[in-house]
Amino acid sequence: MIQVKVCGMNDPLNVKAIAKAKPDFMGFIFFYGSPRYVGAAPDVALFHNVPSGIKRIGVFLNEVNYKILEISLNIGLDMIQLHGEESPESCFQLQSSGLSIIKSFNIDHNFCFEILKRYLPCCDYFLFDTKSEKRGGSGRKFNWEKLKAYSLDKPFFLSGGICPEDTGVIKSLSNKGFFAVDINSRFEISPGIKDADRVSTFINEIKNDQI
Repeated sequence: MIQVKVCGMNDPLNVKAIAKAKPDFMGFIFFYGSPRYVGAAPDVALFHNVPSGIKRIGVFLNEVNYKILEISLNIGLDMIQLHGEESPESCFQLQSSGLSIIKSFNIDHNFCFEILKRYLPCCDYFLFDTKSEKRGGSGRKFNWEKLKAYSLDKPFFLSGGICPEDTGVIKSLSNKGFFAVDINSRFEISPGIKDADRVSTFINEIKNDQI
């Protein structure tokens, strides 16, 4: 069954509302350049309002590893998503600390999946997003045809402009590595605030066995 990650959460009450839809993951952005940035001193309720059955993912972009480890320990993150130009060596260092690592890659029509082989030993998952200047949350649709060229033995999250109307197409994707969808801007009322009804409907349709 396809898993669902709701990313870019930055409001404690909205976290509570979205948690009722039972996503598998919630993502929190620790990059100050994002409009969904949790802030330098985020409210601890933002993370404490996530039920135990939902994994908390910290999203970082070219952050130093000691800072990632410090934040992860203080907040109790379950997984780390690296959204910049992090090296395999950096991923390995973080993974060796016991963290599950998602390495994100910005995909365009020229992208070659062969370059990901260097990351296979040091990441638990990949995440494929649409290449854009915004580095995520752009709302630009991912070219799903590109996935036909992916054959590596590593599960991946699919991001990139996913909206409520995409459930049928998403459920028809047959790549064996397809593990989860990552939803964000197309489900928002404003940056960081998700529409709970739209998220709930999407998750129910994705989890339903019928296409």
